[in-house]
Amino acid sequence: MSAKIDETITFECETGNYHTFCPISCVSWLYQKIEDSFFLVVGTKTCGYFLQNALGVMIFAEPRYAMAELEEGDISAHLNDYEELKTLCIRIRKDRDPSVIIWIGTCTTEIIKMDLEGMAPKLEYEIGVPILVARANGLDYAFTQGEDTVLAVMAHRCPEQEFPIGESKETITKTNLFPFPLLKEKKLVEYANHPPLVIFGSLPSNLVSQLDTELRRQFIKVSGWLPAQRYADLPSLGDGVYVCGVNPFLGRTATTLIRRKKCELIVAPFPIGPDGTRAWIEKICPVFGMETQSLEEREERVWESLKDYLYLVRGKSVFFMGDNLLEISLARFLIRCGMIVYEIGIPYMDKRYQAAELALLQDTCIRMCIPIPRIVEKPDNSNQI
Repeated sequence: MSAKIDETITFECETGNYHTFCPISCVSWLYQKIEDSFFLVVGTKTCGYFLQNALGVMIFAEPRYAMAELEEGDISAHLNDYEELKTLCIRIRKDRDPSVIIWIGTCTTEIIKMDLEGMAPKLEYEIGVPILVARANGLDYAFTQGEDTVLAVMAHRCPEQEFPIGESKETITKTNLFPFPLLKEKKLVEYANHPPLVIFGSLPSNLVSQLDTELRRQFIKVSGWLPAQRYADLPSLGDGVYVCGVNPFLGRTATTLIRRKKCELIVAPFPIGPDGTRAWIEKICPVFGMETQSLEEREERVWESLKDYLYLVRGKSVFFMGDNLLEISLARFLIRCGMIVYEIGIPYMDKRYQAAELALLQDTCIRMCIPIPRIVEKPDNSNQI
């Protein structure tokens, strides 16, 4: 007879530092995602070296980001920060003509108490280009939380919800949808008459299209994404708008959408792996009074298509040191693949935002008949080793 498996999740908190990548690295994917943006990182030479190494030296393409490099005169407050940033932003407007300039504040700007939020509105008025200020310093944030601060600030610039809630029909071609198999057929889809739904979190454009299409299959229409590909296409937000996240590290953005924009948050697991994607959709559909269709069968077909890979990892163990706040979702997916996870280290644990993911982790462990791993926030690497 097998021993009884502990069915509760154990949380611990240690005093380790954030042993993670610097959060200013969010620039590397956000500047590509928001196509008409320009990112200006305000920091020291060290920040510039890090960013150059993180993004790679781009010889054949001019990226839409730059460093506003702080010198000794800036740090000792002998120079006029406003005038220097104004000169840079005017040059950016002339050379790039972006729809928005996003200032990324680094550790140094925090230490010297640089008033980026105070300077931005005045400069925005002078040069006629929106300027957003996002703090992405490694003193306060883990690797992926740089995106969280950018999207939280961007949410404040989203227009108030104006569009009516109504029905729409359109003909779509069914295409391959991650992580579900290919279906080739044309079908007339009628959306349900439901409140607006906005998805927040940065994903590659092909995955955005695939998740959009998967929700269409359930007669759910996505009104917009945060961030949008273009700044002018930011979604409308407000009372009566439902929002749902696709990334586990967006707790600050979720709080902003609830408290400042008065949106309704759908707390769901995250669409990582076929199990997570199915659970994500299953949380969204009931909110709008829809029953899911054919999700179980398609998920099983995906697992069947992965059986050769599952054979390689089944029974093996994995240990998460803690780096990017994706650890809970990745552990849940790997446990479903047949692996054993002894400990999940995570830099920061937002139990409210990740509540559905934690519940799915627990259910997955029970289903796979393995012990539930303990979760350690701010793990001490010396203890882990």
